[in-house]
Amino acid sequence: MPTILLIEDEAALALIVKDSLEMRGFTVEYAADGEEGLRRFQARTPDIVVADVMMPKLDGFTLARQIRARDQAVPIIFLTARSQTADVVQGFELGGNDYLKKPFSMDELIVRINAQLSRQPTAAVAPAGPLPIGRYRFDYPKQKLALDGGPSADLSNREAELLKRLYDQRNQVLERNTVLKELWGDDSFFNGRSLDVFITRLRRHVKDDPQVQILNIRGIGYKLIV
Repeated sequence: MPTILLIEDEAALALIVKDSLEMRGFTVEYAADGEEGLRRFQARTPDIVVADVMMPKLDGFTLARQIRARDQAVPIIFLTARSQTADVVQGFELGGNDYLKKPFSMDELIVRINAQLSRQPTAAVAPAGPLPIGRYRFDYPKQKLALDGGPSADLSNREAELLKRLYDQRNQVLERNTVLKELWGDDSFFNGRSLDVFITRLRRHVKDDPQVQILNIRGIGYKLIV
């Protein structure tokens, strides 16, 4: 059965969530703070992480940053009472996959968990060699992007998958709903915000070649101009 790493400092809430998940067949590893959560993650990589944002010793955002330095693939769901747009965007920028506001129902949490666990993005076909994107060379299998033969920047798995799809549709529109369903599993509001964050990241990666642009096509999607 899938293993969930639950990191929550509110003991009463953690007990309810842990018992409810185990009753539905999940294996739950529990940690009461961010530092313990990171130790448990390093000892045994779970199938998914469910973490509070505001925790002692190591907050959820810092925890996510450290997890993403080690593992780009494991899904992370944030639990938080904070719902400002800036907080949501920061969570996605740090590699979060979903965001659930407290108080929440267990049914909603389980739906979110199952959606992340069942998401199987269709991988783009690996090219024979680095792809030319203006002055950049994109090594899709290795998830690296280099400018003019210089040092390579490492891309996350999600960044590489998104850039490959933009490249395959270069100078044409990549539809937003299509990429959301392929890489995120559905086109919900929070997944849409996550996609926006990754588009912003890619723009930063290619900012040193002014001939390369990633345009918003309002209401439709994005276009890579090379």
